[in-house]
Amino acid sequence: MKFDASQLKFDDKGLIPAIAQDDETGEVLMMAWMNQEAVEKTLETGRVTYWSRSRQSFWIKGETSGHVQELVDFRFDCDRDCLLVRIRQTGAACHTNRRSCFYMAVRDGEEVELMKPMA
Repeated sequence: MKFDASQLKFDDKGLIPAIAQDDETGEVLMMAWMNQEAVEKTLETGRVTYWSRSRQSFWIKGETSGHVQELVDFRFDCDRDCLLVRIRQTGAACHTNRRSCFYMAVRDGEEVELMKPMA
């Protein structure tokens, strides 16, 4: 069966969450949003493309920072309402210059920073 991006379940704003995971390590690096056109661009180019809700425009990861996400595998969940993009990450995934956006944790009721910004 040929994949049709319009068959994904986008929210009322036309968006779907996309989780970026390092293909080699399995580490979850970030979550961002895609619309149907971003899904199609990602699959066509192999460069992960998101939809920026704040700028209301496409955001090709690494276009300005050089922290590129190269698509390795594109998956969607059983409900078709969440994406998993397995990637090769160059540099930091997070806008704070950390490898992952998930660098904060709660330990014994306290916020703990798990990683520092990349040098």
